[in-house]
Amino acid sequence: MNSDFDSYQLSEEHQALREAVRDLAEKEIAPHAADVDEQGRYPTEARDALVRAGFHAVLIPEEYGGQGADELAGCIVIEEVARVCASSSLIPGVNGLGLTPILLSASDELKKQVLPSVASGEAMVSYALSEREAGSDAASMKTRARRNGDDWILNGTKCWITNAGESTWYTVMAVTDPERKAGGISAFVVHSDDPGFVVGSKERKLGIHGSPTREIHFEDCRIPGDRIIGAEGTGFRTALRTLDHTRPTIGSQAVGIAQGALDIATGYMRERKQFGQALAEFQGLQFMLADMAMKVEAARQLCYVATSRAERGEPDLGFISSAAKCFASDTAMSVTTDAVQLLGGAGYTRDFPVERMMRDAKITQIYEGTNQIQRMVMARSLLK
Repeated sequence: MNSDFDSYQLSEEHQALREAVRDLAEKEIAPHAADVDEQGRYPTEARDALVRAGFHAVLIPEEYGGQGADELAGCIVIEEVARVCASSSLIPGVNGLGLTPILLSASDELKKQVLPSVASGEAMVSYALSEREAGSDAASMKTRARRNGDDWILNGTKCWITNAGESTWYTVMAVTDPERKAGGISAFVVHSDDPGFVVGSKERKLGIHGSPTREIHFEDCRIPGDRIIGAEGTGFRTALRTLDHTRPTIGSQAVGIAQGALDIATGYMRERKQFGQALAEFQGLQFMLADMAMKVEAARQLCYVATSRAERGEPDLGFISSAAKCFASDTAMSVTTDAVQLLGGAGYTRDFPVERMMRDAKITQIYEGTNQIQRMVMARSLLK
């Protein structure tokens, strides 16, 4: 036995980060989670607490005023916040998603325009890829961008935009050359004050009620020419690279939701008595709990491996990133459903958080690519 063997464990810094985020989440986010869900309001308490602690956008490099954390740290933050409130976890989660195309492909000048305001908490950033008729088939998008002098003019509509209306910056994919199909898509950064940018009404959703989802419209929206991310025609490639890095963060959100439900179910089984003994004494329920915990731990490890490989810049991330997102989100749906079952009638009421967690878990199987798409990505990676 070698107690110094550290080849497969979190660093002391990552462990300390988990403890700090969990403490903040339990003290400053969890007490508001039920009201945020019930009222369908934006979790301002969570935003303010995360900004004060510097946990709202940890991936921004120090040179732009950020924490300079790695992608594993970003996953840990999202996981620990999601353990108590999935809606609140989309503050660091969506900042990470919106920032990644900029971090991967933008010029240093564009980074200097955007990143400091996000690092300070003055602004947040959302990601705009999907359209009503271009979800899983994102390359068939209709939003257009054309040159006009030194500027770009955007027209079209993006849908399912998380935290739209709360964010200041938006990374947007638009067609600049329709003849080239996916090779004619470019990436841009749009500011909420740009003329012709319009935010639509909120969607009425099953879960994550505290995170607004809206359409955004570009009506001859004029942006400066230097707000293009990378070279013209590289936007779709940037979008796919982005998802390779961010799908494990959705997996980590799912792990956090599942862990929160598992913790509540475990505590309830210890306290609740039936037939003269605690639920924890019934072997059939013990087996349910064991299966739940086993899946959560497996999902966590898969997400950590995927995001660590992305941090190292390894090639061919498609399989591992999709596997992490797919397995973890399926786990979250399974574990939260079982948690509701273990709590019985109480679990079906809003007096316990597991019903909220079950509703929130569902979206993790859908956004950033449905799990059917993830399985296609994995199969193609295996068969190529």
